[in-house]
Amino acid sequence: MSDSAESRKRILVVDDNPAMLRQMGTILAGEYAVVPAKSGATAIRICARTIPDLVLLDVMMPDMDGFETMERLSRIPYLSHIPVIFLTASHDPETEIACLAMGAADFIVKPVDRDILLHRIALHLKDAEGRATLERSVMEMADSLALGCAELIEWRDGDTWGHVQRTGALVQMLGDRLMRSGLFQDELNPVSLEMIARAAPLHDIGKIAISDSVLLKPGKLTGDEYAVMKTHARVGAEILSDLYVSLPSQHYLEYARIIAGTHHERVDGKGYPDGLVGNAIPLSGRIMAVADVYDALTSDRVYRKGLGHERASSIIRKGRGTQFDAPVVDAFMAIQDRLADGIPTTPRY
Repeated sequence: MSDSAESRKRILVVDDNPAMLRQMGTILAGEYAVVPAKSGATAIRICARTIPDLVLLDVMMPDMDGFETMERLSRIPYLSHIPVIFLTASHDPETEIACLAMGAADFIVKPVDRDILLHRIALHLKDAEGRATLERSVMEMADSLALGCAELIEWRDGDTWGHVQRTGALVQMLGDRLMRSGLFQDELNPVSLEMIARAAPLHDIGKIAISDSVLLKPGKLTGDEYAVMKTHARVGAEILSDLYVSLPSQHYLEYARIIAGTHHERVDGKGYPDGLVGNAIPLSGRIMAVADVYDALTSDRVYRKGLGHERASSIIRKGRGTQFDAPVVDAFMAIQDRLADGIPTTPRY
């Protein structure tokens, strides 16, 4: 084939038998980029870094069998659309039913017939491409609706116009930098970062439940008023959790729930709503915290003028390891020169 290895579809083959892995590599190498994994645990680690286009999964494996492997893969939102074909030496109908009941796209009995295998793979990849195109259209529509909702909330807030777009852009920039650093290979990859960036504009959706007397107050809040304001994090997480139940195909809503509920946590445990410490705060929330505070510091408010870039950057740097996650602050400092003239955003219209 003239296509480069990078352009070929990636097939993850999971089998504890080295001979089977070699056989699959021989059969598939001319058509696909083959990624072998000798165990379910290895497959999960691979999928955290590299998203396959299809998975060939052995049923009978020690430690973690095919069923447990698929169940654990299905917990990762961005992997749920990846077709899985079970491979097994068992011919009994119960095993086939169990595989399909798990959500597998197909079931092939060993020893594998080359032509049948290639035909089934091509069929399921084509089907996955069609579903991906449809999901992309739905995603674009959902993004427009979600961003519109977030902008309505910030319009109500009065003095934060543009906040959702700027913070979303900064989350993307920070995530790109962190992904290149290789520090969070199990949490950050192009697909998960896309979902985090899509989710970021919904971080303050809980403010819809805050009364105007608190939200629009042109001065410092009292202790009671601040307690009310802090409820927006938990309320936002609850709203987005319910929305994800209603729209389970929109996996970015799970990231949105996490971000809404954790973007005011601090790594020293002094944040809210749960006082989480360090890495107990999900990475998406730790990234959002820096983006949210930086944009708040550099934006005008009714009660104060926005700070300059240098002053705001200094505050972010001083919060390293106390308010903010150290690696995220390091990523911010690495890109800060790009923010001197404002956070670059792409116009919606």
